[in-house]
Amino acid sequence: MDFSAALPTFVITLREGVEAALVVGIVLALLKKAKQTKLNRWVYLGIVVGIIASGLVGLLIGWIFQLLSASNSPLGAVIEPFLEAAFGLGAIAMLSWMLIWMTQQAKSMKSQVEGAVNAALEKNTAAGWGIFTLIFIAVLREGFETVLFIIGKFQQGLIPTIGALSGLAVAAGIGVLLFKWGIKINIRRFFQIMGVLLLLIVAGLVISALGDLNEGMRTLSQMNRQSEGFCFYYERFAKNPSCILGPMVWDLSKILPQQQFPGLILRTLFGYTDKLYQVQAIAYVLFLFSIGGLYFRSLNSKTPVPQKNSKDPLTNTEKSASS
Repeated sequence: MDFSAALPTFVITLREGVEAALVVGIVLALLKKAKQTKLNRWVYLGIVVGIIASGLVGLLIGWIFQLLSASNSPLGAVIEPFLEAAFGLGAIAMLSWMLIWMTQQAKSMKSQVEGAVNAALEKNTAAGWGIFTLIFIAVLREGFETVLFIIGKFQQGLIPTIGALSGLAVAAGIGVLLFKWGIKINIRRFFQIMGVLLLLIVAGLVISALGDLNEGMRTLSQMNRQSEGFCFYYERFAKNPSCILGPMVWDLSKILPQQQFPGLILRTLFGYTDKLYQVQAIAYVLFLFSIGGLYFRSLNSKTPVPQKNSKDPLTNTEKSASS
């Protein structure tokens, strides 16, 4: 059994899970400060319902995926790679947005969460539902992004799900270390490292999604003579061409095959392929320069630092959330 496919989802859920754990920890600390610990049950309920909802979304999307691609007709063989490409592109968009936007928002996470909790507490009768909604949305948002990524790698079976669950477990452990035991962890450095890994993982997903799209177009072009034109690269235009991805950039299948170690690890974690085509290479470089540039710019952007009260129990939390 190939457990290397669990690595990307482990990294993603670890990062996303820690971010959700920070929100949960901040809310619990604020409720303790406001002497409203009776509302803690709404926090835990939001966590459980958010995880269940994320799982149900994953099962629904997976069922639709299987239903559309399980046909015995030639059309089923065409639909599957197109679906994988579509979910891959969706995961690229969502994870890229999360990587940049959430990095910027995390710098003011504590103040945003504090404002939402205070607004909920002001509504005496609906305070519990307000807390529940805040936690539920935080957990569901992270879960949905992970579900999209897992579905994008659906052909790898249940192994990515194991990685996702492991990442959530470790993230929960980090949350306990931070808020229950008061152990100091450099969360800013953690998010920076996880962000770079995530950037490389999503860049690899660009290569994989384009490969799925190419396979779908190739299968479609072979169905009948009318669809032959979908593959517009031919031997007379380029040596060793793909269907729609242009000529081959490299063929390392004999030097570093993607089905053997260490190529297998590089493939599952960073999207390595032993046969890389021109469009894939260009898209990979453009993604790293554009999204990577925006990400590192967001890390370097400065935000005003609020004055901290040394007696405020949330001071360490605020430092941790500032990623």
